Amino acid sequence: MSSLKWTHQTTAKIAEQLRRLDIRVGARTVARLLDKLDFSLRLNCKKIAAGDRSSRDQQFRQITRLRRRFCRHGNPIISVDAKKRELVGNFKNPGRKWERVPTPVNDHDFRSLATGIALPFGIYDPQANRGSVFVGVSHETSAFAVTSISRWWAREGRLRYPNAQHLLILADTGGSNSATRGAWKDQLQQHLCDRLGLTVTVAHYPTGASKYNPIERRLFSQITKNWAAEPLTDYDKILSLIRGTTTTTGLKVRAYLDTKEYPLKVKPSAQRLRELRITRHTTLPKWNYTIAPSNGK
Repeated sequence: MSSLKWTHQTTAKIAEQLRRLDIRVGARTVARLLDKLDFSLRLNCKKIAAGDRSSRDQQFRQITRLRRRFCRHGNPIISVDAKKRELVGNFKNPGRKWERVPTPVNDHDFRSLATGIALPFGIYDPQANRGSVFVGVSHETSAFAVTSISRWWAREGRLRYPNAQHLLILADTGGSNSATRGAWKDQLQQHLCDRLGLTVTVAHYPTGASKYNPIERRLFSQITKNWAAEPLTDYDKILSLIRGTTTTTGLKVRAYLDTKEYPLKVKPSAQRLRELRITRHTTLPKWNYTIAPSNGK
């Protein structure tokens, strides 16, 4: 007997090795015995959480408290995130669909064959079960993210919540809405707080916990299902497929194209960051903070 606990070998190869030891068995017998011993071909199982688990649990409880408080006062809550970038063109799109013959697409996903890129930034309102997706064409920056939120507020948010002065944003800890990104906080101050007069509270999901952000399972997963196996050949088609996303629970989605150019590496100065009217919460201040309008309203 050896200390071997796993192997990539086939049952036929295992049987061959056993025969070298004068143990006469076939591949089917090996498979039956392995099954009896509770061995099977297994995948890696994602169960080990990164970081401090106590902080994760504490943050989830904090998010629950914030959501209940905002709901109780009738204030809006939005879950935001950027979906992965897509090449625009006749490229393979993962998934399957019912059709008589497969749709022919390019045999390689070269950027040079694309007519452009699509950067969907989503905003999901869990209280109304409504989604909005702004499809950018340049870069995923904090300016793009906050511009999308401000446009959502102008087109939908203020109509749905006409008396609201306080907004709760649920976001991941990375990307354009990173908890450590100064540009994200600066853009929130400029465009949502100072320009629109909103007091904005942000709660970030812990690192590695983005799947719990409502937008992932309530909006983005549904869009992915709706355009599965459908080549995203042009922007009009992308917008149409996003707008056509619905669920039995009543989800409706709007989509907009943002053709503005958002340059990379735009950072606020240290002086500007000190001027932000930001108050960090006593509970996990790196993930929870509130930004108020500069005029003191």
